Amino acid sequence: MARDPGTRSSDLGRPGPARLPLPRSEVELLQRADALAGRRLADIAAEHGVVVPPDLRHHKGWVGDLIETALGARGAGRAGPDLPELGIEIKSIPVNQRGRPRQSTWVCSTPMGGSDLGPWSGSPVRAKLRRVLWMAIAGDGPPGERWIGAPILWSPTAAQEELLATDWEVLAELVSEGLVWQWKAQHGKALQIRPKAARGDDWVWVIDQEAEWVRTVPLGLYLRASFTARVLATEPRLLTPR
Repeated sequence: MARDPGTRSSDLGRPGPARLPLPRSEVELLQRADALAGRRLADIAAEHGVVVPPDLRHHKGWVGDLIETALGARGAGRAGPDLPELGIEIKSIPVNQRGRPRQSTWVCSTPMGGSDLGPWSGSPVRAKLRRVLWMAIAGDGPPGERWIGAPILWSPTAAQEELLATDWEVLAELVSEGLVWQWKAQHGKALQIRPKAARGDDWVWVIDQEAEWVRTVPLGLYLRASFTARVLATEPRLLTPR
């Protein structure tokens, strides 16, 4: 599961050496996901020898690591989907008591350097989002007391892909002109650009519209919560998986 570089889990929550074999098909992956639905994270962690942290302030990647381990995925850090053999990305997504996303969802780093990003069809965003297994994480208490909702195996509809492609084209134009920082809050129906630095002193060098090197914070591409809310709304059992 690709995670926002601005967050990280410590060794406290890293999975132990014992891992499930990779799922061999979508059916097997969904069977594993269904088996997790309705269960507390503490119980799943105990099965896999994973220590539950007291909070997520310094272990923000812990939930994603645990879900990945419980599903038998190995994809952390890959540029492509978490399960390249199946072409499936795994996204754990915190939701509120009404099943709506609590935050935007990390997709990948934002290209910055004034290069030609190419068409939507070959973009890293499309590679990540062609097929996604959404795992809703519900509850407000300590990490171990939170629980998993009904899984959703999703591919963008034609209308959703059109939204994503349009946002990508706007981004590609800004990047090619060295104007990526002109992406404003009103840009993007589906995608959002946000700083993704792990620390306040993280910087990258890019070429601006005057062909000059300038220093700026690294940026990340995220799915807007309003977009993912519509995806999650397709599963009526999201918070009642049993």
